[in-house]
Amino acid sequence: MTISTVLFAALVLWAQGAPDPSLLRDINAIRAIDNHAHAVRPVADDHDYDALPFELLDPPPPGAPAAPVFLRPEHAMFAKAWRALFAAPDGRAAIAAKQKAIAQRGAAYPAWVLDQQHTEIMLANRITMGAELTAPRFRWVPFADALIFPLDNGAAKARNRQYAAFYPPEEKLLQRYMIESGVHAMPATLSEYCRQVVTATLERHKAAGAVAEKLEIAYLRWLDFGPASEADAARIYAQHAKGGVAPAADYKTLQDFLFAYLAREAGRLGLAIHIHVANGGGADYDQRGSMPLLLTGVFNDPSLRQTTFVLVHGGYPHTDDTLSLMSKPNVYADISMWTFLEGPREEAARLRPWLAAWPEKILFATDATPNTDDTSWEETGWIASQNARTALAIALGDMIADGEITRPRALELARMVLRDNAKRIYNF
Repeated sequence: MTISTVLFAALVLWAQGAPDPSLLRDINAIRAIDNHAHAVRPVADDHDYDALPFELLDPPPPGAPAAPVFLRPEHAMFAKAWRALFAAPDGRAAIAAKQKAIAQRGAAYPAWVLDQQHTEIMLANRITMGAELTAPRFRWVPFADALIFPLDNGAAKARNRQYAAFYPPEEKLLQRYMIESGVHAMPATLSEYCRQVVTATLERHKAAGAVAEKLEIAYLRWLDFGPASEADAARIYAQHAKGGVAPAADYKTLQDFLFAYLAREAGRLGLAIHIHVANGGGADYDQRGSMPLLLTGVFNDPSLRQTTFVLVHGGYPHTDDTLSLMSKPNVYADISMWTFLEGPREEAARLRPWLAAWPEKILFATDATPNTDDTSWEETGWIASQNARTALAIALGDMIADGEITRPRALELARMVLRDNAKRIYNF
């Protein structure tokens, strides 16, 4: 093959948006830290992988698609995942091979899955962890939303019939947190609730190895947190802690105060705050309530400067708005969910402006999640990892071609996104 033929082939690949093979090979060799995932224990009855599982919602109406194209088992990437993970030709064979792998590896199975995904550490969003999900490979990110909803949630349930199903699990989780804190009735005052329940829960999570607290609050209310005085919040709490439905505006004030209190305490304890900022599942999800810029006031609050905030899913699809928020000193974002909802070229187009402006603020993540038996966290995590690495290679390759960075700098940026930024944030 002549040099001109090689150059022509390289130009064709570049024009098609394909990654440079040698750059992709080096990126694939980097062991990643996955900032956001829902790891599942290899047991029959694991329900702790999410505080708000989608199976609580009504199924889509007849004829409506149940999932976007990239999450449907007929998508070509799932066939690649089944072959790579389980040497299986299809989903049915993958289920059988998966059960065999679990039987063979037992408690070591989840770590084996990480190895297949080229992941060193996974931050697992879970209510509890379990014997198979242990440090250093798995790090805990528990859920904190329940702490922000201490009053009667009847009015919120009535406003959104479908998402009414999400409030009982939060109420149950709050009762669990209270019992674990040694509190068996709602404290009489807000200060007692904050100290005896909120702070006690965060301290207990930290002592058990948590590195962050997760908020899925956009499924329960908008992210438009505003300033709220302790006096107003204390009055509202005192009026309704023992019963009765608070007016919506009053309850929002109390929630706003509790969010800020929780975030400050998390910062004091060295726990990051992970917030779901993205489109969500279910027919009645209100996309307006999860827009990234709704959090501007939070990030401008001087009392919260010591708290690290991570926008989980990067505000998808409003990733340009998230880019503007990365200028805040304590705001980071991960790329979870893009990594299996879009192809590598589309993902590369979103990543490139982030890489050009704030590469220190970007965190790799998969949102590996259980959907069905044949498209579970193993497959979604593997696909997300493959797509993310390919997207990085495309974006960084284009930056090299445009003279913005050198090849050594490209690999440095890849390591930052895939692992080094997370190591710094979480002190790994």
